[in-house]
Amino acid sequence: MQQIGLLVARLAALYLLLISAGGVLAGEETTYPITIKHAFGTTVISKKPQRVATVAWANHEVPLALGIVPVGFAAANFGDDDGDGLLPWVSERLAELHADKPRLFDEGDGIDFEAVAATEPDVILAAYSGLSQSDYDTLSQIAPVVAYPQAPWSTDWREMIRYNSAGLGMSSEGEALIRKIEANIAQTVAGFPQLRGKSAMFITHLNASDLSTVNFYTTNDSRVKFFADLGLKSPRSVTEASIPGKFAGSVSAEQIDSFDDVDLVVTYGDQQLLAALRKNPLTARMPAVERGALVALGRNPLGTAANPTPLSISWVLKDYVALLAEAAGALPRKPQ
Repeated sequence: MQQIGLLVARLAALYLLLISAGGVLAGEETTYPITIKHAFGTTVISKKPQRVATVAWANHEVPLALGIVPVGFAAANFGDDDGDGLLPWVSERLAELHADKPRLFDEGDGIDFEAVAATEPDVILAAYSGLSQSDYDTLSQIAPVVAYPQAPWSTDWREMIRYNSAGLGMSSEGEALIRKIEANIAQTVAGFPQLRGKSAMFITHLNASDLSTVNFYTTNDSRVKFFADLGLKSPRSVTEASIPGKFAGSVSAEQIDSFDDVDLVVTYGDQQLLAALRKNPLTARMPAVERGALVALGRNPLGTAANPTPLSISWVLKDYVALLAEAAGALPRKPQ
């Protein structure tokens, strides 16, 4: 029943997007203008874009996956182990397309509007982003902007593909890409049955020297949404602590007992952080911490695995799922 419900929800989301994107159906030729509704209103794209720019995290992977090289996109600021501004799966895709590295925008201090404008784009893709109203208004003076559908940093990988591919006039190709990725996920996850039905929590921004507050990603965040693709579920404690429109939350460590229903803990950090979690008198009471059901993701390319994107999923999926499964193996066997 849960799988049927999930399928219905996905079909409903697709139907709404197709309506907002001008009624473009799979297999139909795209007609213009295209109208896309999003959190800031409506964007109209009058003709097929020839020059595509993207801002924020990973939006450039949609056109790249569909064979289009953007004129510019944000440089990687996490997981870039060689410092060239490109994550390895992006470098590989550019090589497959025989393309040089496009202009990279430095977003360390926010969007570089002048750099974006200099690329003279016909459309700006930002379906997965944290755009403010001011950001959107400024970018819209440069070119039509495809913003996030509902809330900042809450667009899952399917919505990212659907909205950005609609902005390219390639909705049917976007749907084909989604089906391909879903098949890859299903095949990979099938090899790790120990994950099925386990509950997972993504704790983030922890300081090993100060564990008085537990910060976590909510059920609105793409990392947490991705758990469902892997056969995992969100525990009731995280669901109840998730505030609509917010991708992250926090609670005092004194309330750590509220997370007794968490089977697996995923976090950004290293062994020092994990050791601190086990030693802290409050966090050590969390059953998942006590059992050692912990996954620590570093600042290497694998560390980006938890935030799924069109090109990264196939590149890191097996290693990421294997880490989760190894942690799940630390759980006691449940009575049959």
